[in-house]
Amino acid sequence: MLGHDPASAAILQLQQEVKASVRVQKLLSRQDESGKIFSQRNVYDKWQGAHWILATLADIGYPQGDQLLNPIKDQLLDFWLSETFQKEYIAESKSQAYQQIGIPVMQGRYRRCASQQGNLLYMLLKLGLSDPRIDELAQMLLKWQWPDGGWNCDKNPDANNSSFMETLLPLRGLALYAKTTGSPQAKEAAERAANVFLKRNLYKQQQTGLTINPEFTKLHYPLYWHYDILGALKVMAEAGFITNQHCADALNLLQRKELGKGGWPVEKAFYKTSTALHLGADYVNWGATSKTKPNEWITVDALYVLKEAGMLANRVNQFQESFEEMERG
Repeated sequence: MLGHDPASAAILQLQQEVKASVRVQKLLSRQDESGKIFSQRNVYDKWQGAHWILATLADIGYPQGDQLLNPIKDQLLDFWLSETFQKEYIAESKSQAYQQIGIPVMQGRYRRCASQQGNLLYMLLKLGLSDPRIDELAQMLLKWQWPDGGWNCDKNPDANNSSFMETLLPLRGLALYAKTTGSPQAKEAAERAANVFLKRNLYKQQQTGLTINPEFTKLHYPLYWHYDILGALKVMAEAGFITNQHCADALNLLQRKELGKGGWPVEKAFYKTSTALHLGADYVNWGATSKTKPNEWITVDALYVLKEAGMLANRVNQFQESFEEMERG
């Protein structure tokens, strides 16, 4: 947000500080002797499974190419590329779709929670964890993409619109994959996926203009697999769509949520904090839910998208001072 060179010595040093932080130590506290993360059931345990740990590291500036993360990388690739996600079958009804293990195809559409593979694709690329199997993730997403440009795991045979929650993370992953590899197929797929949101102004019904879901207009951190306008705007900025006119309503709404003294609040949280293993628990407290107190994580994301949209003008120094004040307590 401040325009520093990502390859500069200062930023590289900052990334090492992130790696050594108490926050990251908590996130990686359940690595076993092999380096893998253990939790209650599997890698997707909310929010302490390996999937969410690596996603968080990708989001908070953990250094790229750290070989210590390779066991977690292998753990996730082994899980999300397993036979379960390779096998497909035709299902005519919802009951049939739940009778087999694999990916049901209903009315010509793959019913798959593509946010899982999409998120893994993004986090591995973001963290610089190279592996030839990354291409398999991208190919899966391309294969499963629906005619309208998104993805959906709805087992209702008549469902024909993509899901916001299942489309945002595949869009994020494929957009970064296209930038990293130059793949024209991934670039086109990301553009089609972006249109799922853009034609709805990121949070509105196409026909009525009404808000699709009130939860979409609230601010959350971490967002995990959920959806809100800031998460959508962040992905639009990363993927190069933030200046599209259909982002304007969400950007204006985000601006209106700025607090009087600067900064943005977390309006609702999707987690509780616990060092013990509990579904729905995160190892880290990411700041209080408040209508009046700014949250550093939300504020950085908000400033990033507003800057990319050309809406920050000369306010960067002001916000840098605000962050310094927050650090002082």
